[in-house]
Amino acid sequence: MYMLGTKPRRIAALLVTLIAATVALSAIIEITEETLFIIVLLVIIAGAWLAHRAGLLAAAEFAAKEKPNFLRVGLLVSAMVLLFALREDIFGLLMLATVLIYVLACFGLTIQMGFAGLTNFGAAAFMGAGGYTVAMLGRFGEVPGLISLICAGAVSVVIGLVLLAPVLRTRGHYAALTTLAFSVMFTVYVEASDVLGGPQGIKVPGLVLFGWDFSQDILLGGYTFNSFTNYVILTGGLVGLSGLLLGLMNRSWIGVWLDVVRLDETAASIFGLRVWYWKLFAFTLGNFLLGLAGAIYAQMTAFIAPANFQLGDSLAIVSILILGGIGNIWGILPATLLVVLLPEKLQIVQEYRFLIFALVVMVVLIVRPSGLLPRRLRRLQEGAAS
Repeated sequence: MYMLGTKPRRIAALLVTLIAATVALSAIIEITEETLFIIVLLVIIAGAWLAHRAGLLAAAEFAAKEKPNFLRVGLLVSAMVLLFALREDIFGLLMLATVLIYVLACFGLTIQMGFAGLTNFGAAAFMGAGGYTVAMLGRFGEVPGLISLICAGAVSVVIGLVLLAPVLRTRGHYAALTTLAFSVMFTVYVEASDVLGGPQGIKVPGLVLFGWDFSQDILLGGYTFNSFTNYVILTGGLVGLSGLLLGLMNRSWIGVWLDVVRLDETAASIFGLRVWYWKLFAFTLGNFLLGLAGAIYAQMTAFIAPANFQLGDSLAIVSILILGGIGNIWGILPATLLVVLLPEKLQIVQEYRFLIFALVVMVVLIVRPSGLLPRRLRRLQEGAAS
């Protein structure tokens, strides 16, 4: 068993983990041949299991807590290397941007389900609200990209206010049914609305942010980066900022209060916490991120239709949270890769690929019921939340 060892050894373990993760991510995105993809995926899973058994992952996690700035720089360098490797791979960049969009959406759902315990089975509907918002704004002429993104998140929040009364007054499966019904109602409404394009959908103008057209390729140092690189950089930056926000929130007393609300609302009320206030806070912030993710997805694909944001997509987002470990933001990325990339890469089995995906999800939950990276118990030390 690999012990945590000295600080240089822990930092070395973190460095090796970052390099291995970058190579593995690049491989599973770039490989298009199904058989080779399955072999590489099995090798990656076996390598991760061996690293876990040897204690390398534990040492890397400990080093990341000791040297958070080293981790941030390492992640940035890894992202730059990955972008350079995929610079001309249109499908690879599209998949990477899609994964990051789903990660951003899952961050919003993590605030609701993982932190505050609010069950939301309508995440895709809130993403759709953001997507249709930028589509409608595009019809009214040139709207600054930043304004359109903020409006998308705000509209998602406003629509979510309709559900506040039943969400705040219910819990558990009753709240789940409320959001489930909203998801179905949203799909029925947009399919019946001619203004929103009906079932055929409508075109969405591309994103123009601070004068830069995201449909243009990037020329840098004699190398050409495909236009989807713009969306990878944007979503990567938003994921990084959102992850930092969630981490700070979880380590602060806000995270403690949300934990209390999630675990025991009665005890929270007795000790003076305004349960409705913290539910409102989590629901609002989470919906803003969901709407923002939906807006970026619609502008990246330049098209939006009801089929893009159905109940099945909401269930996929919830399954990402469960697979990764509810409340653990680090578990979202590997779970998103599994949920988003696996059906796309297993085209060889045609319609059975979703059945295989479901079986993989069931196996993971049987082997690790708490998810790939379970959330650790909170420890309070010297008056600080950790």
